[in-house]
This record gives sequence, C-alpha cells and structure tokens, in this order.
Amino acid sequence: MAKAGTRLAGKANEILEVFTHNVAQFGYDGTNLSDIANELSISKGTIVHHYGTKDRLLAALHTSYMRRRLTEAKLLIGKLDHPEQQLAGLLFAFILYQEHDRDATIAFQREVMRLAALDIDTEGLELRAEYIKLVRDVIEAGIAAGRLRKTDLRIQSLLMFGSAQWAYTWFDPSGDESAEEVGAALVDLVLGSLLVRRTALPALADPKGLAAQTARQCLLEASAESGSGLAAS
Repeated sequence: MAKAGTRLAGKANEILEVFTHNVAQFGYDGTNLSDIANELSISKGTIVHHYGTKDRLLAALHTSYMRRRLTEAKLLIGKLDHPEQQLAGLLFAFILYQEHDRDATIAFQREVMRLAALDIDTEGLELRAEYIKLVRDVIEAGIAAGRLRKTDLRIQSLLMFGSAQWAYTWFDPSGDESAEEVGAALVDLVLGSLLVRRTALPALADPKGLAAQTARQCLLEASAESGSGLAAS
C-alpha cells in the first residue's frame, strides 16, 4: 500500500510539474489536459482522477508555490538579525525566484489575476495573504526599531511586489545581469527610500553581501529539504 501511495503521489507531482511548465510557456488558456496526458503517456482520466479540473490544477500550482515561498521567507528571516537585512534578503529572493523556480514563478505571475478569482483556491489565497503579511511585518518591525522611516505599509508592499511582478517578462537568467545584480537594484530602490540611515545601503544592496547570499542559501536549503521543486497539494 505504501508503494502504491508513493507512486500515486509521484504521478500527481509529475502532472503538476508538466502543467506548471506549460502554463509558463503558453499561459493558462494555451494549456490543455490532453497535451499533458500525451506528454506523460497517461490518460486524461488519470489527470482528472488526481486533480479533477484544470482550475484545480491551477489552484494546486498556487498553493504549492506559496508554500515554498513562505518556507524560504521564514527561513531567511530566522537567519538575519535586523529588519532591514531581512527586507533586503526578501527583495533579493523576489528576483532569485526568476532563476531558482522559474517555471512556477512565471506561471504564477502570468496568471496572478486569474488565481485571485478562483473560488476553489482558498488555501493558496490564504498562504499568499500570509506571505504579504510577513513582508509587511518586517517593514513594521524596522519602523518600530527606528531603522526604517514611517510609511504606508500597504502601498509600500504593493509597490515592492509590483516591481517584481513583471520581472518574468524581461529578466533573462542567461543574460548579462545576474539575479543578484538585478536584486541589488531592487534593494537599492526600496531601501534607499526607507532607511533612516542610508550609510547601511551599500552593504545591504551588495549582490555578494550577506542579504543576497542568505537569500540564495535559503532557497537552496528549502529546496533540498522538500526533495523537489514542486509538491502537489
């Protein structure tokens, strides 16, 4: 029974992985279950057995993606001492996602508005709300500690997420700028306007510095612990 359960879980993960890749490449509307079935040499009924509908596959993508991002973010915050370091690390991670978990990140960012409208995607939406709150809590802690200046948490966090949201349309992992270099520009942009003492900015925005290295380390550690990039819900 255990082996059968493992095989079923493995097949579900394979389906989700191929679905994620296809959504990244062709968008949700350009992805169909028959193509996934053909690619995996399984019946369309097998996909329906595991996930039911294409909307439920998208919800599973959303949930698994946000679980990974939350795991990494919590790990990162635990490794960095001060709120401004934690925020810098999170900002680096925003861009590192484009390289580290590219298919899932593109699929998520391409279909973010559709995800928000899915009635069945309650867990994914809850996880996303938790992630947004985590980022806002870091900013709030920095303000309380006198390290970051007072700001509108909602607007500031939405501006940050919005800056990273469209990176999939122009960032090339094999291009001239590394993910850390692009992340450094985002850190400079955000923390340059938030820091009470800007003298700390060069170290925080260093693509080879503590925040950047910690962000990449946390992504790799979380991936190693999970054993795979994707996990079906």
